[in-house]
Amino acid sequence: MATQVTSRLDERTREIVKATVPVLAEHGEAITTHFYKRMLTERPELKNYFNMTHQKDGKQPRALANAVYAAASHIDDLSAIAPAAETIAEKHVSLNIRPEHYPIIGEYLLKAIKEVLGDAVDEEVIDAWELAYGEIADLFISIEDEKYKASAWTGYRLFTIHKKVKESEEITSFYLKPEDGGSLPSYRPGQYIGIKADIPDYPHTQRRQYSLSDAPGKDYLRISVKREGGTEEIPAGLVSTWLHDQVQEGDVVPISAPAGDFYLNESTSRPVVLLSGGVGLTPLMSMYKKTRDERDVYFIHAARNGGVHGLKEEMDGEQTYVVYETPSEEDKTLAAYDKAGYVDLDWLRNVVPKEADFYFCGPEGFMRAMNGALHEWGIPDEQVNYEFFGPKGTL
Repeated sequence: MATQVTSRLDERTREIVKATVPVLAEHGEAITTHFYKRMLTERPELKNYFNMTHQKDGKQPRALANAVYAAASHIDDLSAIAPAAETIAEKHVSLNIRPEHYPIIGEYLLKAIKEVLGDAVDEEVIDAWELAYGEIADLFISIEDEKYKASAWTGYRLFTIHKKVKESEEITSFYLKPEDGGSLPSYRPGQYIGIKADIPDYPHTQRRQYSLSDAPGKDYLRISVKREGGTEEIPAGLVSTWLHDQVQEGDVVPISAPAGDFYLNESTSRPVVLLSGGVGLTPLMSMYKKTRDERDVYFIHAARNGGVHGLKEEMDGEQTYVVYETPSEEDKTLAAYDKAGYVDLDWLRNVVPKEADFYFCGPEGFMRAMNGALHEWGIPDEQVNYEFFGPKGTL
């Protein structure tokens, strides 16, 4: 959806903001890191909304720095950042971010700009950025308002864990049914739901998004969750470990409505090529199961070995291919894979058509490799689609 944005800022304000672009390029991440640190210290209740793992590993400050830089660069016409704003707004709606949160963010962002840059900014710059932030916030609030209106439900709805199935050494599926016995919404294959987790002995509510891993139209929603590793300093697996170890069949969890702008384009009849790495197969499995009887679909999945390959029995079509980086002896005995090593362009050219819509998801390294291969092959940008798990990044 194209969003037209007419700036209400006067020319002087826009010129001041644009003049800060080089400074943001150099100091943006320092500003956003300081912003999060101070805000979450002084307003600890906001930790109920933020993924603290992404704070500690730097992904969230980096993503925000990129967003602020983009907004400043395009302050004359924020229509240029509307596509990125749409993606962020989907996540905000899943997290139940509301208009009243934006003034808090603005307050601490302006403080961070002033405190990090010090004498390099004066009151005129801060005043200009206050006005610019208000315009940027209004853009997000407007987009999110439309998404809330279109959402199947607002906030969180209680779901019962109907079934819990171990899919591999790392991945477990959870089948969710509404506790109220009501109907389920349809959704677009590739979208996600949010889980609100109140974990015993952990002080803050955790909110995570997990891709729906089955086709729409069932009497359940299914997510397939990888148990993430982590350390005491960066507990990457806090929610996934809770789901694997503590959540059992019959338990009730709050779920946000399906959301997300990575989904199957059903308006074209081109063949579909699905490229997944690791647990990145989950949104693509939903696409595969929805469209395999309707269009020509190729599904390529890359994993370390068969032991960690979840949902493998559901990759049952003739045009599915498995690539194991280091196949086990059992994998070799069973001939359970089509290629050892990695998915590369030379091999890809031989198994899938070029005139297709390509969708890929997985670890960042896998995604960079796929993006590079597809562009080297000359696949048009409009036929290349991908999903990041976590804060939006760039390839």
